Amino acid sequence: MIRRVTLALRLLLGAVFVYAAYTKLRQSWLLFALSIDSYQLLPEWAVFALARTLPALELALGVLLIAGVWLRYLSIVAAAILALFFSVMVVSYFRGAGIDCGCFGVGEPLSVRTLLRDGVLLAAALALVVLARRAFGSELSASGQEPRV
Repeated sequence: MIRRVTLALRLLLGAVFVYAAYTKLRQSWLLFALSIDSYQLLPEWAVFALARTLPALELALGVLLIAGVWLRYLSIVAAAILALFFSVMVVSYFRGAGIDCGCFGVGEPLSVRTLLRDGVLLAAALALVVLARRAFGSELSASGQEPRV
């Protein structure tokens, strides 16, 4: 049962990261930079650097999650990224910032709906961290090597 839930979670999160990367890569990185800049948290150079690199990071993370490679570590990376995104969105929402979420490219306003969706994704990522550690621990002791889940 744990294997099936782990598989479902990594495929779900992997697909979400791949789709998020796709939506950002098919538009100009400058449009994505405007979404990032609307949060008013980073200096201009960091906004540009993030807008250029985040889609590639999301794509790589999504593909590796789908493949099940380094799951114990990548689940932590996915959860950390989603926790950062979620916390920034919550703070901005409660500040009353009527901005674009930037989650899946440009054009999605920051709303309760986006917060709920990203909260569910964060919960899924945290569950994957726990399950990947559990699977790693039980299979490592049985086989002496890292499992592929």
